[in-house]
Amino acid sequence: MRYVIYFIIGFCLWLLLTLSVNLDHLVAGIIVVLLGTIIFGGYFTDKPIKFLQLHRLFWLIIYIPVFIWCMVKANIDVAYRVLHPERPIKPGIIKIKTTLKTNIAKVFLANSITLTPGTMTCEIDGDYLYIHWIWVQTSYVDKASRIIARSFEKYLRRIFE
Repeated sequence: MRYVIYFIIGFCLWLLLTLSVNLDHLVAGIIVVLLGTIIFGGYFTDKPIKFLQLHRLFWLIIYIPVFIWCMVKANIDVAYRVLHPERPIKPGIIKIKTTLKTNIAKVFLANSITLTPGTMTCEIDGDYLYIHWIWVQTSYVDKASRIIARSFEKYLRRIFE
């Protein structure tokens, strides 16, 4: 059942990415998603049926514009730092603590942080993430966690836990 759900989710994503129902696109999508399901189907999560629950899909739809807004703000901040004559950067690796419990939620948090310009997740170690930050505002775990991760965590918790 796990592989069937992976295939359905993957094929829906394929259709959203291609926006085409031509026969050649559908056949290519079936082949690619089938191979991906066979190779990676057992690694994603223990209970994939949870991802078909409507309230989780609702929060995923809410999360996407929130994530895009965070990316836009971070892009503007990084562009400012790059274009500023004095290059105001204070890079460093900081440790943050996540309140998320499932591995898939932590991976999505790490990817959300990495996809936001100016930050990059270096490692996940239990409940802690090590983040390279272009402008280290604080080295305190609680304050850095609040600045970097909390805006993502409240949505990811509703999606994955």
